[in-house]
Amino acid sequence: MDTKIVPGVIKEQSLATLNPADSVMDAVNLMTERKIGAVIIVDNSAKLAGIFTERDLVNRVVAKGLDAAGVPLSKVMTANPDTLGPNDTAMNALDLMSARRYRHLPVVDGDTVVGMVSIRDLFNVVKAQLEEDVRERENFIFGSDYGVA
Repeated sequence: MDTKIVPGVIKEQSLATLNPADSVMDAVNLMTERKIGAVIIVDNSAKLAGIFTERDLVNRVVAKGLDAAGVPLSKVMTANPDTLGPNDTAMNALDLMSARRYRHLPVVDGDTVVGMVSIRDLFNVVKAQLEEDVRERENFIFGSDYGVA
């Protein structure tokens, strides 16, 4: 599976980003509105500062009884997260996510954040590839006219 992250896994994404000074509640509202599980945190120069995920919310905010409206993301985000590059493959992403137990990874091109890959995105790529492999094998085994009356 050598599908490149860009454009094979992620295409024209509308990035959900916040600043480290924004509150956890800002992140929760954005994640709820966009139906996403993570938000990219960028500094004032638009460089990646961190990522805030549902797991961060549970483990670093809720479990500690913190007030989501009063806590800045800088205190509870995952700073300097691992990243993927646009030319990394879906398999690279799966390997990293599996080894480190991530569900989201930012994609950066130099200093520019270009997207976010989720485990769901990768599942869809793997599923499509498996379906294509099955079609190719059926055509090889049964011929291209198999199943046609």
